[in-house]
Amino acid sequence: MGHRLLKVNEALREVLSQEIAALKDPRIGFVTVTGVETSADLRHARVYVSVLGSARERETTLAGLRAAHGYLQDRIAADVRIKRTPQLQFLYDESIDRGQRIETLLKRYEGELGPEAEDEPGSDAPGAEDQGEPDASGVEEQGESDAPSVEDQSERDASGAGNEDAP
Repeated sequence: MGHRLLKVNEALREVLSQEIAALKDPRIGFVTVTGVETSADLRHARVYVSVLGSARERETTLAGLRAAHGYLQDRIAADVRIKRTPQLQFLYDESIDRGQRIETLLKRYEGELGPEAEDEPGSDAPGAEDQGEPDASGVEEQGESDAPSVEDQSERDASGAGNEDAP
């Protein structure tokens, strides 16, 4: 989707949000315009809305928006400078419902696991330490490294062993 089309979609969403809030139709409840998808030729626009309330209130609100589509298209023509005013199609945005369903399932799953889930390996719970990784001093926790220590190197330097340049 091109940059121009994204700007058109955002402009339409802003105008529709303001104008829907100003509608005095009793069928239209609390509506949020969640997105607009305009066709490339600007002839059609899908307007995604979220409606607070039951399924029946949602259908009533969508019917009110469909009835007001002529007025809303007129407001778009007056407020947004585009070649064509798109035909509006109002659709219910189900993404919020899906998000709430996922959140409910996650909470239920979390409740089934209970407090023992905190002691699982890989968790940030106390007592869940990584084994075999160096601590802040750079020394490994388990076993010693095969590399010579600083003390071994200084003893070798003092005795002259391992120094090929020495006479």
